[in-house]
Amino acid sequence: MIIYLHGFRSAPASIKATALRQHMADRGLAGRFWCEQLPVSPTAAIARLEAEIARARKAYPELTPTLVGSSLGGYYATWLAERHDLRAVLVNPAVVAALSLEPWLGWQDNLYTGERFELTRAHLDELRAIEVPCITRPQNFWLLVETGDEVLDYRDAVAKYAGARQTVLEGGDHGFSRWNDYLDDILAFAGLS
Repeated sequence: MIIYLHGFRSAPASIKATALRQHMADRGLAGRFWCEQLPVSPTAAIARLEAEIARARKAYPELTPTLVGSSLGGYYATWLAERHDLRAVLVNPAVVAALSLEPWLGWQDNLYTGERFELTRAHLDELRAIEVPCITRPQNFWLLVETGDEVLDYRDAVAKYAGARQTVLEGGDHGFSRWNDYLDDILAFAGLS
């Protein structure tokens, strides 16, 4: 089971979520992919994701869920993987989300749905509450970053996830331009190949 966590201002209709959903469907794994719109509130997002983790464990007791988190979704995936001993693929993840999102305080538009929402200081406090200063199970993580990420400094993620499997690619962008090249490897990492 793969639980996909989209990023800030993103949605299940994102390029990466759509490509992974289709890739899994093409391999008869459509029922083992989950991605829904996450609430703006980090506390509410984590609660929704923990409910899905519990549901996945009940539905597929033979298979531990794997998290795939992009940007802010990678920040959430880190906390959830540490808390629930799960594997996580982190794609250009936010490392210190509260600091990364500080410039975005105020009204925002979702890039895929057009929905307007407000990012507040309370949301940043919720992000600080789930910060993982240091991972304790590096074997559970796979970091995918591109050095051309124009939003986040990939070196912060490389340092934070020291000891974890890391794929660091020259160039690219925050959207992770070579995503489709890694879909089969992600399924293998999740035990679905």
